[in-house]
Amino acid sequence: MSARHRLIVGLDVPTVAEAEAVVNTLGSSISFYKIGYQLAFAGGLEFACDLARDGKQVFLDMKLLDIDNTVASAVENIARMGMTMLTLHAYPKTMAAAVKAAEGSGLCLLGVTVLTSMDSQDLIDAGYEYDPHTLVLKRAEQARIAGMGGVVCSAEEASAVRKIVGPKMAIVTPGIRPAGADHGDQKRVMTPADAIAAGSSHLVVARPIVKADDPRAAALAILAEMDDALAKQA
Repeated sequence: MSARHRLIVGLDVPTVAEAEAVVNTLGSSISFYKIGYQLAFAGGLEFACDLARDGKQVFLDMKLLDIDNTVASAVENIARMGMTMLTLHAYPKTMAAAVKAAEGSGLCLLGVTVLTSMDSQDLIDAGYEYDPHTLVLKRAEQARIAGMGGVVCSAEEASAVRKIVGPKMAIVTPGIRPAGADHGDQKRVMTPADAIAAGSSHLVVARPIVKADDPRAAALAILAEMDDALAKQA
């Protein structure tokens, strides 16, 4: 895959009108978009279907976690929406229910390991006995066993995760920041080139593109950096 199919632009904006403006500005340079809670609860689910009908790939970032039947029913409906990727928390029972529900649909299920906004102290405060790296690797192994399409993790863990999940599973990494960019609320970040070199298959970038003075120029610069990193792997 070229960088164009690996870069996922996060539409982390409050309204569909603003999301449409971003998509129109980026034009044909971007083919993959992420829609999360903020936009989903402002008409974004219908907009996600519109994007899919227009030939765009859509990563629906819902981080599902519930009883098995509820998760399965949600996955079935999301698959019918024509989405490309869907996140759920990487709990073994949740992943097993989702994988069964998605059979034959082509929907790529991603297990969220540890949020990139969390560090060791955050996990301790939440009651976990593992540090972020250890918990990410444990959940990556569970995702592989469950038959998931991929995982979401920090690029800092991508190299170690790739050794666990093998060459085919997707490794989707948020917390991507071009050199010199503000980290915002992300605590575990990496540049686009370094993330590709580490083994990430897809990069999620929101603020550095969406909030840029020239979003298209920012996106093209990241794509160029990714293409250069991919060329070095060839």
